[in-house]
Amino acid sequence: MALFGKTAAQWRNETGISGKTPNIRDFASVEELVVLINLEDTNADLIREEVPKMERLRILREKAYRQLEILKKNQETIKALKQNLIEDPRKNN
Repeated sequence: MALFGKTAAQWRNETGISGKTPNIRDFASVEELVVLINLEDTNADLIREEVPKMERLRILREKAYRQLEILKKNQETIKALKQNLIEDPRKNN
């Protein structure tokens, strides 16, 4: 909800997909998936701290927005990192 602005069920309804698969994650960008992982970890921490649900959602939405903005602004750096990961590491030895 914090990242996509809707529940998975709402997304499936809007796209006309029935059942539990495919999942909204199957259509997410790499950047959205990275943010989602971070949000899940933060949410677990907030639950342990007994932060109320609506406050958690507000915090997570703010964090999602900030992280996506940072990732979008750094697309060239991300492309370079992806390329370095794909290249054969033995070439650097």
